[in-house]
Amino acid sequence: MTDQPKSSLLDMTVGIVANYVSNNDLPPERIGDLIYSTHAALATVGQPEPEAVEIYALASAGQIRKSITDAGLVSFLDGRTYKSLKRHLSANGITPDEYRDRYGLASDYPMVSPAYSARRSELAKSIGLGAKGRKSKAFAPGSKPSAKRDRSPK
Repeated sequence: MTDQPKSSLLDMTVGIVANYVSNNDLPPERIGDLIYSTHAALATVGQPEPEAVEIYALASAGQIRKSITDAGLVSFLDGRTYKSLKRHLSANGITPDEYRDRYGLASDYPMVSPAYSARRSELAKSIGLGAKGRKSKAFAPGSKPSAKRDRSPK
C-alpha cells in the first residue's frame, strides 16, 4: 500500500461492494470474490505498471544462413524479405546494432542483400563513382575547354 492507509482502502472496498450488491443480483458465494478483486484493483491504483521484459530467441546458425539470400534479407522481426533492412529496422524503432544484439548476429551481418549491393556497386562504377584521383573524360588533357562566358556586371 503506498500512500493510502489500510483502513481507507477497506472503507472504499466496502462502499463499492455494498453499492454493487444493492443494485445487482449476485449469488452469496460470489461476494467473497468480488471483495477480493475490488480490493486488489484499488490497491494497484496509482502504482506504475511493471515494464514488460521482451525476450527474443537467438537465431540459430542455420536460420542466419537461410536469412541471407540473393533475393534479399529475411527479417527476424516479421519474416518478410527486404533488399535493405535499415529502413525496416528504423520503422520498428531499432538500430542495426540493436538488431544484431537482439538476435545474436555477428557484427559483420549484412544490412543489404548481396545481389542488391553488387548491382548498386556496378552502377556506381559505371558512372565513375569511386574513381579517386582520375580525371573526368570531359576535362581530359588535350580536350578543348568550353568557351567561357563574359561575367562582367552589366
